[in-house]
Amino acid sequence: MYIGRKIDVASVLKNKSCFLFGPRQCGKSSLIRETLRDAYVFDLLSGETFALIARNPNYIEEVCREPRPVVIDEIQKMPSLLDEVHRIIETKGLKFLLTGSSARKLRNGGVNLLGGRARMRHIHPFSASELGDAFDLDRAINYGLLPGIWFSDEPDEDLAGYITLYLEQEIMQEGATRNLPAFSRFLEIAALTSGEQINYQAIAADAQIPRSTVQEYFKILKDTLLAREVPVWRKGLSRKTVETAKFYLFDTGVTRRLQRRGPLSSGTPEYGHAFESWILHELVAYTDAIRRDSEIAYWRTRTGYEVDFVVNGCVAIEAKTTRSATKNDIKSLAAIGDEGTFRHRILVCNEPRAREVDGIQILPWREFIDRLWTESIF
Repeated sequence: MYIGRKIDVASVLKNKSCFLFGPRQCGKSSLIRETLRDAYVFDLLSGETFALIARNPNYIEEVCREPRPVVIDEIQKMPSLLDEVHRIIETKGLKFLLTGSSARKLRNGGVNLLGGRARMRHIHPFSASELGDAFDLDRAINYGLLPGIWFSDEPDEDLAGYITLYLEQEIMQEGATRNLPAFSRFLEIAALTSGEQINYQAIAADAQIPRSTVQEYFKILKDTLLAREVPVWRKGLSRKTVETAKFYLFDTGVTRRLQRRGPLSSGTPEYGHAFESWILHELVAYTDAIRRDSEIAYWRTRTGYEVDFVVNGCVAIEAKTTRSATKNDIKSLAAIGDEGTFRHRILVCNEPRAREVDGIQILPWREFIDRLWTESIF
């Protein structure tokens, strides 16, 4: 069963080549198969294809005789191939879709990134809007939104396999670190601190590795698209803010599995943390697909006020699983109103109906998702 995605690479390829990055198994191959049916496809995970191109870089040009899109899947496996892609773009005018699950080798190797001749797009696990009526919040919180996991009849087992695949193919095979046991320990501890301010020293002590190694490992997580850093919003008018960024793993199911937790129940703090992470996922999926110039931050003052997400400095969003919001639930949204002019201040929660209190919108999460993807919030 194919679920239509919000990202539209076919339209991009009408005018320009495109890099498409996303975590493993988030639907890149399905998107290509369903929306670029006439494309030439070269999968560098295929040993035979890899060997053919490695022996003869002209192989792609020899095969692609018609003016159709050319897809090279997992381009990070052969960064040097980008020189040949560049040449073909210049001489033949072909449009390339270059996909990958890691930009690490491309960035670190100083390779040719096509000098502005390709746009950059990101694909993520399913959004609630893409799943529509099939979306189930409890399933999303516990098992995440990776397509293969969403449709699995054994999601916990497949999540364990996904983590093993990540460690073997992204970390070990790419040589991101030589100490896989240390990285595995770090990964579990990082999952337990997902959604919190980054404390390098405390994580280093728990993982029994140097602070500098922890910093490098966080960079690996970001480069392999397993994590996102959310900076502090510092443009408020009066209150002093903290300085430390937050860090979130990319998927609630992967996070829970790495934390070695069983199913999360509504009403628990762990469920609330996962709900917050899921709202960030929806914001990231929306901004990467529709509003690519957007900036997502968070706000926390030294006196304890905190708002989960501030988008483009004009929309403040707090995520809570409460079914009956109180003044205490919206106090930080009230406080941030003194720091600037906000188009919207929103509490996303489990209340049954939308309402407004002192200029703050209290929205059921389903209504928030609908408004987000119909572009009525930003």
